[in-house]
Amino acid sequence: MKAGALAAKSLFRQTRDFLWPPRSLISGDRGEGAGPLRPDEFTKIRFITDPVCHRCGAPQAYDAGPEAECPACIARPPRWGRARAAFVYDDISRRPVLDLKRAGRRDGLDILAGWMLQAGAPLVEEADLIVPVPLHYTRLVMRGFNQSAWLAQAIGQASRRRVCVDGLRRTRRTPSQAGLSTRARRRNVTGAFDVRPSRRKLVEGKRVLLVDDVLTTGATLNACVRALKRAGARQIDVLVLARVVRATDVTI
Repeated sequence: MKAGALAAKSLFRQTRDFLWPPRSLISGDRGEGAGPLRPDEFTKIRFITDPVCHRCGAPQAYDAGPEAECPACIARPPRWGRARAAFVYDDISRRPVLDLKRAGRRDGLDILAGWMLQAGAPLVEEADLIVPVPLHYTRLVMRGFNQSAWLAQAIGQASRRRVCVDGLRRTRRTPSQAGLSTRARRRNVTGAFDVRPSRRKLVEGKRVLLVDDVLTTGATLNACVRALKRAGARQIDVLVLARVVRATDVTI
């Protein structure tokens, strides 16, 4: 980019930030400093780093080896190969997740996707194709966007991996998973996804990275993985922005 264009872009950014100061991803306040996070806010986010369960990505209290699995995954293995998350979903991180999911706030998208890339670097590097968890078309029309597709596209652009936003489809509109037990969540999404017939050749034999915003029990992701496997995907990993961590998972 030429020097004049760079200078114009910088001036536009400065003017924009002066007239409409950046809003914090955590507090929602404007004009509290450069960028969407103050240093003290950044330190409150519980980023997930090693050691983690090789299979589900849950943080572990001690390092049992690079491919060690947590008791929950040993007892009931998830359908995917590996899952990773950028940070723990809690009272602090809830705001940026819900602002993205419910309010369609995109100004922090590149930062959120960057954290996901850092958390799941090996998964992204091995992926042939990135596919987001879909919304039912009626919900997509009402909301106007799919936050998981936004994350997938941002990750694909940064990593130069191919993204197929419509690879999966939700064949029936399911009730919200919020407040349901693990078993009820599994029943709720059983058979709710498939791979579009026009995308089956694209998925077949590929290493697919499945992207979503939050991992709670894994029921939705497992249902999506099942559909991708039926379409012939060779390997399926999962990358999410945040994951729920229960007291039984790890002592933090």
